[in-house]
Amino acid sequence: MASSSSFHVFLCSLVVFLFLGSHAAKPLDPFGSTGIHLSIRKNMTSLQYYTPVEMGSGTGDHINILKYSAKLVIDLGGQLLWVNCDEYNSTSYRPIPCGSAKCKAARGSGCVGCNLPPRPGCTNNTCGVYAYNSIKNLLASEGLGEDVMSVYSTNGVSIIVINDVPHFPFSCAAPFLLKGLASGTNGMIGLARTPTSLPNQIALAFKLPHPHKFALCIPSSTESGFGDIFIGGGPYYMAPYAKDLSKLLTTTPLLTNPVSTAPVYSEGEPSDEYFIGVKAIRVDGTKLVSFNTSLLAIDKKGVGGTKLSTIAPYTLLHTSIYKALVSEFVKKAATKKIKRVTSVAPFGACFSTKTLSRSQTGPVVPTIDLVLQKDSVYWRIYGANSMVQVNKDVLCLGFVDGGSNPRTSIVVGGHQMENYVLEFDTSNYPKFGFSSSLLLHNSSCSHSRIF
Repeated sequence: MASSSSFHVFLCSLVVFLFLGSHAAKPLDPFGSTGIHLSIRKNMTSLQYYTPVEMGSGTGDHINILKYSAKLVIDLGGQLLWVNCDEYNSTSYRPIPCGSAKCKAARGSGCVGCNLPPRPGCTNNTCGVYAYNSIKNLLASEGLGEDVMSVYSTNGVSIIVINDVPHFPFSCAAPFLLKGLASGTNGMIGLARTPTSLPNQIALAFKLPHPHKFALCIPSSTESGFGDIFIGGGPYYMAPYAKDLSKLLTTTPLLTNPVSTAPVYSEGEPSDEYFIGVKAIRVDGTKLVSFNTSLLAIDKKGVGGTKLSTIAPYTLLHTSIYKALVSEFVKKAATKKIKRVTSVAPFGACFSTKTLSRSQTGPVVPTIDLVLQKDSVYWRIYGANSMVQVNKDVLCLGFVDGGSNPRTSIVVGGHQMENYVLEFDTSNYPKFGFSSSLLLHNSSCSHSRIF
């Protein structure tokens, strides 16, 4: 598996080089910046995470003023940025020609054209790429273009100064692709291991200390502040906790699924998504959940294993894993005199809030550990991340039955990843790093980084 991962990195690096062309990476600002930062917001109705970005250039006397504000749903496994261009108007937008090196690097799918007056999203002889709505499983071949994107540099504490990415590739997408996206958003932004993803394009544009690293701090709420996307490595500071979290991460290998999980792919392509090697599940620190652990391995057809997703609101489990986890959790909860009540869909185990106490890590319930490469390496999930409040009287175990024949046996969803620092290192020896729950440190992923 290590050699497969290294080859995947080599291919991605080669294609990224082709995409770069003559555009040299530029240094970060001289103000102590260590990387690039984008904020993460949470829509509490759809439970989707999104980031606001500014793209394009103004016109006339305001040619240097950024024109278009996009709010983009974050897809950890998404291949590129796509946005609805109905209101997109920019003097710096350029279509990418079909057959060009950049088109090939973006896995272009032929040419697209348009019979209307030229504008972003309506050009001829343009590289066709697939814009994919992973929430509603909608797909369309759309034109690939490039334009200026504005991002902030950071020192891990504050945002410092605005920087332009001059040739950021993205697709203009038809309005129907917005179906199911959070209200007010107008596209999606991908973070996958592809040349056109946000982390790789930022790494192309700037000379970063660690160009193969990016990190997420996903907020449970954005009423009091926002979460983080860091690109370029640490430090990562989460006030009021004073230590650099990049130095305190537990790591586990990032695995390569040998078969693509994308909606359209060529035979032999590996997946661009992020998989980790969960070996077992433990409840309350001691009890291993009993199920067929062969489901946790990725077979030669790309079936099985564990992937990370910002699109799934809650962790999805193969039916047999789900039933076993619920059974063990309910038994452990009963020993703590936590009263079970009628289930509320889509959850299978719910409990009375009157029999639950609270701590700094949320409801006091049995912990759930995702055991990784050895018993002593595990991702511990406390009550704030394992439980969901469905009304004032009822809390439910926030794991969902993913069916008896899913492509992936465990899909770790957004709720379980909130308020941890999660680092993705896609270098020659890819690895995933995660902190302990920030709640243990009287911190969270909701904060302000205004300089």
